[in-house]
Formats: sequence, structure tokens, C-alpha cells
Amino acid sequence: MAAYARSPVSPLIRLVRRSEKSTHTSHHGRHDDQVPAARAKRVFLARWDAVTPRTHPPTPPEPSRGDGGGASPGAEGYPAPLGAGGGPGGGGYSVGVVGGRRGVGRGAAVAAGAADAGLALGGLAAVVLLLWVVSPLPDSGLGGALRVGADLWLMAHGADLVRDGTLSGVAAPIGVTPLLLSVLPAWLLHRGAASAVGNGSPRAAGWLLTGYVGIALPVTVYAATGPVHVNVLSAALHVPLFAAAATAAGAWTGCGRPSPARYVRWGGDAALALRAGGMAAAVLVAGGAIIGGVALAEHLMRSGRAYGQLSAPIAGQVAVFLLCVLLVPNLAVWSAAYALGPGFAVGAGSAVSPAGASGYPLLPRFPLLAALPPQGPAHALGWATLAVPALASVAVAVCCVRGRRPPGRTALVAAGGSAVCGLALGLLAYAAAGPMGTATLADFGPGYWLTAAAATAWPLVLATLPATAVAWLRTRALREPPPHPAPRWARTRATWRWTRAHLRRRPKPPSLYARLAALTRRRPAPSDSQVQPPPSRYARLAALAGVRRRPAPPAVPEQPPVPPKPTHPPKPAEPPRAAPADGADG
Repeated sequence: MAAYARSPVSPLIRLVRRSEKSTHTSHHGRHDDQVPAARAKRVFLARWDAVTPRTHPPTPPEPSRGDGGGASPGAEGYPAPLGAGGGPGGGGYSVGVVGGRRGVGRGAAVAAGAADAGLALGGLAAVVLLLWVVSPLPDSGLGGALRVGADLWLMAHGADLVRDGTLSGVAAPIGVTPLLLSVLPAWLLHRGAASAVGNGSPRAAGWLLTGYVGIALPVTVYAATGPVHVNVLSAALHVPLFAAAATAAGAWTGCGRPSPARYVRWGGDAALALRAGGMAAAVLVAGGAIIGGVALAEHLMRSGRAYGQLSAPIAGQVAVFLLCVLLVPNLAVWSAAYALGPGFAVGAGSAVSPAGASGYPLLPRFPLLAALPPQGPAHALGWATLAVPALASVAVAVCCVRGRRPPGRTALVAAGGSAVCGLALGLLAYAAAGPMGTATLADFGPGYWLTAAAATAWPLVLATLPATAVAWLRTRALREPPPHPAPRWARTRATWRWTRAHLRRRPKPPSLYARLAALTRRRPAPSDSQVQPPPSRYARLAALAGVRRRPAPPAVPEQPPVPPKPTHPPKPAEPPRAAPADGADG
């Protein structure tokens, strides 16, 4: 009641609730949804209850008068909104208040998915249109600018682009996805799915995904033409997978991030392995970002010259700067692959790794490519980058040890964390690499399967054995001693000690010399006190009959005589006094 008492519209709410009861009783034979005033008041009250905390118990539901009995589904005792189920024209597809909170139906979820796709597409199109407006010499008209925005939106999902206007006349693919460009649609999908599932049911995530993919279909058809167009097959493969992954993550968040331990017996170990692998992947990417930043700072002058030579107008320089910013996560992933050992390629036949760099082709002048190490054998800084995967292995080991599992389960968790780390780095390398043309530029970036193998092998080798050893030592220190001695030698020793002590307690038989001395020794005659009289006839008969003589009562010790108490001599009797004479008084 406190929430309503403080509200400035609380008198209005009370008035509407009083009139609601009269509306229920005034229209006999008609359902509430058939009365416009009742429907409007019911929807208003449902919206009020959805946003206002209630501190008093809910009103019990009243039976509906149109369907023959039973309470209509509603929020906290009030009839359900139109279309929320139970009323005419409903079906449970629209927004309603269910269980005290606002539920999301199919239509609302589909609309939310379409809105997420439209927001991401509109944001990218707005940036492209702004650059097109400020460009002094645009290459195409408004339709071309909008098509570039659609291409970028599809490219953010992992789809490949194709460029037709090349000097050789052969279509050149563009497969390197700017990873920072993928953050916007992933965040929108994650947020929308979490909101839909949190306010409704997990099925709402599927309808949201349907609305999102429904927008991607016409956008793909629109972007399939032009000098730079999208590869339709690549878009049909990557866009649904990307959207499904982001939606699944959002649905998991909307459900409260439940642990796998709630569903399977080994869910706790799986969650710990996921956490360890995620920490290792984060350490690798962060270390790669540091390595890339140091390389750019070392070749800062060369990178600045390449940036100035790409474009003279301010619009072109802004576009190049934005492209470099979008490719910064790609630089971190490439540097992480470099630190892991396999490295990456900047063209067919080239290799860049801690062991050295060789086979550079004629590369375009781009600021981020200026950070490449010079060709030649390995140097000390290159080998120093191997400390990054070592730190990632330490992260896996620490996470496994802090889980406090037995040695066997600790080894399995470390192996699972290594596999998760390898899978994460493999996916990032797959997204950050791709072809940038034909022939020489067909191989550009790290190999995803080599990167995944190296990211799995480093923690598996460096983290599994130490984590298992620490878990074994901790288990051994905390292990309680068994109630009985388990080793066989301990039982044998205890048996021998008992036997020896038992044999020592037995009296030893006299030797032969002692027996001869006893035979030849003269025994003294027994004294009178030692000679016992023979038993009487009655005692012999009683012994033969088995009758036991009643034991004699214990002898009472004789008490010493009590000395008589000393008596005092009697006092001598006083002689009687003589009576006075008659004339004595006178």
C-alpha cells in the first residue's frame, strides 16, 4: 500500500478499480472483452501493475461470465489483457502480463528481431551516407552508397564480398571481416534476446531470430548486385550462424546464466573448463594486442607515411582511420597467432612467425601492414613473445587448481580448458583472416586450424601436469589415515609382537639340573601349622555328591573392650542444719 499511497495518481487507480467491479456486474451474459470501457480499464490496470511494485496481497481472480466458469488468466488477480489468452480474439501471441510481469509473444519477438537488424543496418548506412555526402568526388550515387552500407552489414556477420572492377578483369574476393564491425549486431541481438527471454519464455528467442533473418534475406538480395557485391552463398551460411550464436548467448543471459551443473552431473567440471579456456583466450588476445601495439609504435613513422599517401581529402582520411580502428581486433588476433608459433601469412608463400619472416610479396601501403617485422631470421623480441602462451597456460592451471577437484578430474578440466581455448582462438582466426584478392593475396592472415592446434597444445602441455600435481599434493595432505593399518608388513609385525609377548608371559619349564637338584634336595619337615587334618566322612560324601558346603559367614573382627568412663567421686552430703532455738530471735 505504500507504493500506491505515495503515487500522485493513486486516487485515480482506486476509482478505476471500484468502477471495474460495477462493470463486471452490470453486463450480464456479455464477456468483459466485448465492452470497450472494461477493455480499456483492464489494459490500463495491467500496464500500471507491470511497472508499479505491489506491497499488498493480490485480489483473488473472479470467474469470467462468458465462457461458463473458470478464472481468466491475468496478472495478480485481474483479467488478462486482450490477446493474452482466454478471451475472444486472443491466442497468446501479443504482449500481456503473465505471472506478474510483462510477457513477450510471437509478434512482439519478431518485431524486436526486425528492429535489431534495422538498427544495425541503419547505423552503418548512416555512417556511409555521411562519408558520401562530405566526399568531394563520390564514385557512385545514393543507391551505391546504400548498397555499400548493406555490404558492410552483411560483412559484419562474416559474409564475403566480391569486387568486380579489377585491372585483370577477374573478380577478387574480400574475406577479411573487421571484427570490431561485428560487435554492433552481436550486441543488439544479445540484448534483444535477453530482454525477450527475461520477460517471456525461451521460445521468444526463436521468434526474435526469425525476425532478424527475415530482414537479412531482402538485404542480401539487394546487396547481390553492383561493382562490390556480397557472395550470396557465403551470406546464406554465415548470417544465420552468427545470429543464432548471438541469440543463444542472449537467451542464456535472459535465463539468469544457469550453470551446466543444473542439467548434467559433470556440469560443474564443464563450467570450470569453459571458464579456464575463456581466461586463456582472453590472455592470448590481450597479449596479442600488446604485441601489435609495440610493433606499431616501433614502425610509427612508416605507418604515418602510409596513412598520408592513401588519401588526401579529409573524407578519405576519416574513412581510412575508421577502417584501421575496425581492424584493431584483427591485429590482436594476428599477433596472438604470431606468439603461439604458427604465425600468419601476408600472401601466398609468405610466413611471419617468431622463427623469422620471409616471402613478402608486393603489399599495398596500409598503416597496419607497416607493423610487419623485417624479413630475416628470428630475433630476441620475436622469441620473447612466447611468454604470452605461457601466461595463458598459467591462467588455465590457476583456474583448475582453484576449482579444488581431485587429481583425475583436475586433469580432465585442464584438458577441457585447453580445448576451449583452442576452439576460441580458431574461430577468431577464421573470422580475422581470409582472401583479399586472387593469386598472391588469396592467403591473407593466420591459418585457423594451425592456430587452434597451437592454442590447444600450449595449455595442455604446460598446465595439465602442474595442476594435477598440485591437486594430488593437496589431496594427500588432506587425506585422513585409514582406521586399520593397510600395509601387509604392518599386520605381520603386529602379529609377531603379540606372539612374542604371549610367549614371554608363560612360565619356563625347569631345566634338567634344577630337576636333579630338587630330587636330591632334602625337604624340611612340615610344621604343625602346615599339616591339615584329613577331611571327614561327611565332607567326602558331599564332595562325591556335588554338594557344596555353604560358605561360612565372614568372621567379624573382635572389637577391643571399651574402657569404662571415669566417674567422679560423690560429693559428701552436707550435715543438716540445726533448728534455731525459740529465744534466738529475741
